[in-house]
Amino acid sequence: MVTIKVENLIDFVADVFAHAESSPEEARRIATYLTTANLTGHDSHGVIRVPVYIRWKKNGSVVPNQTPEIVVDTPSLAVVDGKFGYGQTVTPIAVRIGIEKCRKAGLSAVALRNAGHIGRVGDWAEMAAAEGLVSVHFVNAAGSLLVAPFGGVEKRLSTAPYCVGIPRQGEAPIVLDFATSIVAEGKCLVASRGGKALPKGALIDADGTLSEDPHVMYGPYTPDGPRDHTKGTGAIRAFGEHKGSGLAFICELLGGALTGTGATAPNRRFANGMLAFYVDPKVVDPSNYFDGEIARYTDFIRQTRPVAGVEQVLIPGDPERRTRAERGQNGVPLPDDTWAAIVNTAREVGVSEASIQRAAA
Repeated sequence: MVTIKVENLIDFVADVFAHAESSPEEARRIATYLTTANLTGHDSHGVIRVPVYIRWKKNGSVVPNQTPEIVVDTPSLAVVDGKFGYGQTVTPIAVRIGIEKCRKAGLSAVALRNAGHIGRVGDWAEMAAAEGLVSVHFVNAAGSLLVAPFGGVEKRLSTAPYCVGIPRQGEAPIVLDFATSIVAEGKCLVASRGGKALPKGALIDADGTLSEDPHVMYGPYTPDGPRDHTKGTGAIRAFGEHKGSGLAFICELLGGALTGTGATAPNRRFANGMLAFYVDPKVVDPSNYFDGEIARYTDFIRQTRPVAGVEQVLIPGDPERRTRAERGQNGVPLPDDTWAAIVNTAREVGVSEASIQRAAA
């Protein structure tokens, strides 16, 4: 395990993307969002993605320095085509459009299509919450067949994230952000590179056997080599049996089909689609009942008597806030295999040995 200082990690990852044809601004933006995912404990959406992103860039699945196109524009609704640009570039533009429309109308919706991997969806909920807005996000990953629907053993769904952000007066927002599968695919990636093991029975093999072995997902691989989910014999399972499977299906239809990205299908170019709704509480609730009721109900939940072995009942966002504080102070821990894969990718794109050494200092 290696531990990298936050600013060192951002600088190093930015150097990787700058060597892979991204502008300095885009490179640092990607690096900052990926590192922020690690800071919040979402290692599956953090810098472990660097080799994957660079591989996608090399094969043309993602395009550096893209400017998204607004293809539908009404006072309260927009459709934004990301044109397969990096998600960390095109998504904040789409979210900003939703925020500005919501400020004017009190309610808005934005459909983002054909975006590169948009990373931790909670980033976009936090962006809206910082402007005082509630947001709801339905996301799919077209071309990323990973999850078996309830009752099946074959990949038919993406991990289809769902996210809700709620601002709080004077406090960090409440952010619920989860994949509709038992684990995000990135957690399989983390486990395959020496990180946290998968939960028992998170995967299902072709014969119906439950497993937590990443080889079921990726097939054979070397410690620092690429991972290809099309080579595995099995799939990730949906969480909550039929409930998670059903929510994933809805994310595919709203985040994928309705946005124009397309629902997940085999042998197609990877793209995230996101349908997001934005609500201004000040318009819905001019008497400002909402803030006080959030505080009351949050306290009511946290004061629940915990089961043995649990210190306190938490609300969405609590674990991320704790992890952000700890890693912000002490640095980001990365399994040796993960760091080796990132370093190998850096060398492939021409990052200097001096830059690599500075990152790990």
